[in-house]
Amino acid sequence: MSATTLLVIVFAYFALLLIVSWRTGRGSNNESFFIGNRRSNWMLVAFGMIGTSLSGVTFVSVPGAVGHDAFGYLQITLGYMIGYITIAFVLLPLYYRLKLTSIYGYLEKRMGMTSYKTGSLFFIVSRWVGATARLYLVVNILQMIILDKLNVPFWLTTAIILIMIILYTYEGGVKTIVWTDTLQTTCMLLGLIICSIYMLHHMNIGVHESLLEMRVKGLTRIFGTDVDSKNFFVKQILAGAFITITMTGIDQEMMQKSISVTRLKDSQKNMVSLAFIMLIVIGLFLYMGGLLHLYGAQEHLSATGDQLFPTIALEHMPPVLSIVFIIALISALFPSADGAMTALTSSICIDILGMKRRGDWTEQQQKSIRKKTHLWVALSFMLLTLVFKLINDNSMIGVILKLAGYTYGPLLGLFAFGIFSRRIVKDKLVPYICFGAPIICFFIDYYQKYIFGDFEIGLELIAINGLITWFGLWLISKREKDATF
Repeated sequence: MSATTLLVIVFAYFALLLIVSWRTGRGSNNESFFIGNRRSNWMLVAFGMIGTSLSGVTFVSVPGAVGHDAFGYLQITLGYMIGYITIAFVLLPLYYRLKLTSIYGYLEKRMGMTSYKTGSLFFIVSRWVGATARLYLVVNILQMIILDKLNVPFWLTTAIILIMIILYTYEGGVKTIVWTDTLQTTCMLLGLIICSIYMLHHMNIGVHESLLEMRVKGLTRIFGTDVDSKNFFVKQILAGAFITITMTGIDQEMMQKSISVTRLKDSQKNMVSLAFIMLIVIGLFLYMGGLLHLYGAQEHLSATGDQLFPTIALEHMPPVLSIVFIIALISALFPSADGAMTALTSSICIDILGMKRRGDWTEQQQKSIRKKTHLWVALSFMLLTLVFKLINDNSMIGVILKLAGYTYGPLLGLFAFGIFSRRIVKDKLVPYICFGAPIICFFIDYYQKYIFGDFEIGLELIAINGLITWFGLWLISKREKDATF
């Protein structure tokens, strides 16, 4: 199939998003943009959050990593379930009770303005880096399979895609994203199922037979039993739980959609439903990864990692399935990028610029500032995407989870200390603790062989980071009755 035809399909899909945006964004105001006027349907939010949680990284990297890690990613997914249930019954009641627009407003109420600003800043950096890494992965694939053939430079591809996202999120924000994410999650999951069915048919095997072949090749292994290894199942499950609590429960992008649901009970239904749905969906992605490796072995392909799925879908499947892959791929791209841009815009406007506190700004002035901020966020995405292009790592999921360990750890420590401790911190010293903890973690990670010997630290670094932050906050705090600062 020609690159021009594939490009037409991308623009047709985008046109559909614009139609949805136009219908859902009419009459929107700042509250619509930030929290959807708290009128979102919990079932739509739950289903749409699948796409946001997975993104293009899961769509491409998780199946590609099966050749190296087998079904080991399922260990992390079991931890995800623990994390989602914790969010539902610990964090969501807190957010609803305080009627928060930005979840970092909790830090102000509990610790002070400096803690609030620090938490917001760490979210902005975390989501900016993580979402841009996801954006880069999909843009890079589209560049290789479509735009390179049309002699379109990478920077222009990135700019065009970001302009697309701006156009359909500019007015409606969360109010629009709840609906567009539902559409895009549907397309992504259909692409997963259709491609899997084709590979089974092409190899002339059934589901049971394919699992047996995967088992023979060692692709179905789930649990790591080596205590010293970073893949030890206890480490992976704990890491998955903490990753979910931080990257969902104390992440403005994810919670922005959850707190847009009218009632707490419905928002909790959304989160618990998401826990079980994610286990099933990740299982399907891993199964497809196994099929891709069986298919690749049969066709004697050399592609591995993030390149495996695109290579098979675009070069070894019928043209109609190439179209399915492209639609599913961009469906995986947009929910992650649009939600991140909207959440970052919200956090900068509310947390950094203090929009809710400015009584001298009219609704129209606030709207103007919000739109300008949205454009600056998009520009920053473009610049960081070009940086990732220079890095050009072969497996972006590892990069993203590693970075999350450094940037989300302080947020984990801040919220945990606030919720589970009654001690009062010295607010002005909080930034030093939050910036110091990742630096200490970096040296622990870098020199771990000298410190721990054969015992390896993996994704649980995020919990260590949070624990260091907690201990630092304890050092600069006093019991409530003893506090004098």
